[in-house]
Amino acid sequence: MLKTPLITALALGTATLATTGQAQAADLTISCGAVGAELTLCEEGVRAWEEATGHRVDIVSTPNSSTERLSLYQQILSANSRDIDVFQIDVIWPGLLANHLLDLRKALGDEAGEGHFEAIVENNTVDGRLVAMPWFTDAGVLYYRADLLEQHGHEPPETWEQLTEIAREIQAAEREAGNSRMHGFVFQGRAYEGLTVNALEWVASHGGGSVVEPDGEISINNAQAAAALDLAASWVGEIAPSGVLNYTEEEARGVFQGGNAVFMRNWPYAWALSQSDGSEVRGKVGVTQLPAGGDGTSAAGLGGWNLAVSRYSANPTLAADLVAFLTGLEEQKRRAIEGAYNPTLAALYQDEEVLEAVPFFGELYDTFVNAVARPSAVTGNAYGRVSNAFFSATHDVLSGSKSGEQAVADLERDLSRIKRRNW
Repeated sequence: MLKTPLITALALGTATLATTGQAQAADLTISCGAVGAELTLCEEGVRAWEEATGHRVDIVSTPNSSTERLSLYQQILSANSRDIDVFQIDVIWPGLLANHLLDLRKALGDEAGEGHFEAIVENNTVDGRLVAMPWFTDAGVLYYRADLLEQHGHEPPETWEQLTEIAREIQAAEREAGNSRMHGFVFQGRAYEGLTVNALEWVASHGGGSVVEPDGEISINNAQAAAALDLAASWVGEIAPSGVLNYTEEEARGVFQGGNAVFMRNWPYAWALSQSDGSEVRGKVGVTQLPAGGDGTSAAGLGGWNLAVSRYSANPTLAADLVAFLTGLEEQKRRAIEGAYNPTLAALYQDEEVLEAVPFFGELYDTFVNAVARPSAVTGNAYGRVSNAFFSATHDVLSGSKSGEQAVADLERDLSRIKRRNW
């Protein structure tokens, strides 16, 4: 196994692979991971496949930013380049990249995808083609200060209305006790992809649909969706700081981990950090599913990453075999235990060794298996514009410039225009 950098010249619209003579002799090239444990775990998995098969793999480093990584992938694939055989792709990219990717059911058999969470397999299936294998997943969860809820006589909230009331009560009590920086709830409110996920969770949990349904119907203009956005807007400046309008995952985590929030919406990655040395909330945190809205049910936005094979690979069968190995049960189990990466295989949420390493994997199994996908597969190349319109409309409601009713009506018109032109 040799790791090599990917040298890009984005301004010139080109991308080339910097290799040595040794790298050119590699049987496959894979892009997986960027920094930290993610890259290390990928390297270890690739090494195990090399030892088992006798083949050699070149690992390509790519930008940390998923936006920059997507741009790079699109350049390489649009050029029909053979520089990368296996791509690590975001859960929202299958529709964007599908035309350049191998159908893994043809490469691996009709059983490919069996045992993995159905929602992810469906997300990765475009026009009947399985264009990526699930590798690890994410779903939005609710973090809470278990010590403060116990102190004030509350259980974790089951509805958004309960969260609102509990957050308001504890925020007031903590401020009166001297913590003037305490907030009731923090989430991802900046106008970016993270807000798309948060808003989808609010809307779906109120029974307001998925913005664009799998059959292409634009469903956002309904009373439940409007009510969900209005409720979220009521938090800003009350139980959530006004600055939440510019929060991403890390800003929210910083406030919560610093001991200054009762509740936080975030991804599972924040668990290990909240329990790390130096965390103000170590040993004081609980994790549960996101609340339901009205007569709806809990809805967690689907995140995660997958592995796909380029249609232009010189060794597509070999590349598919590498994907099958890396996304298989033993490798996913190792990654779950060593790095707390959420498996996409249902069986691992009952594995004693996995549950010992990460207890809430079992407790939140239903959250992960029923996660709500963003409408990326159905909207294809138009997804970026769809998401931008959705998070912009949501941000307008959060900032008070539009009501929920006005925002969803305007959004329906915007999405209808995008649909006529792009999907």
